[in-house]
Amino acid sequence: MERSELLDLLRDDARTPVTDLARMLDTDEETVQAELDALEAEGAVRGYRAVLDPDRVDDERVEAVVELDVTLDRETGYEDIARRLVKFDEVRGLRLVSGDYDFAVDVESDSMRAVSRFVSDQIAPVPEVTKTVTHFVMQTYKEAGIPFEDGEDDDRLSVTP
Repeated sequence: MERSELLDLLRDDARTPVTDLARMLDTDEETVQAELDALEAEGAVRGYRAVLDPDRVDDERVEAVVELDVTLDRETGYEDIARRLVKFDEVRGLRLVSGDYDFAVDVESDSMRAVSRFVSDQIAPVPEVTKTVTHFVMQTYKEAGIPFEDGEDDDRLSVTP
């Protein structure tokens, strides 16, 4: 069994039972379970989570993507800034990116006001942060590789020549 094959199956559906994983990988359950345990112990698998369609659950969370520009000095690097930012519960994702800004921060809270306050009171005051741009998520069409379809067929008429 190749580790990469197991990881691909977990990416597709982390809820797949070990018995099914073993069958798909043409190996025994003990081998799969040992590999899963090793992946978790090594920190390669950090957790398992559900992908929720916000339109179908009774949860009015507000999401935003915040662009951060930062200025580094001799004592402070990207890792130092990241270590400070990941400690906040509102920060759901943090990535160092290439392009016009340095970090992309996924923020989630109960309201637009709460997100705005979090950005202005917690992120903007970080000494190395020189600029923030907040983009509120209006609609989610795909998350973690899973499209959010409404389940309705396209009712447009097809046109034939």
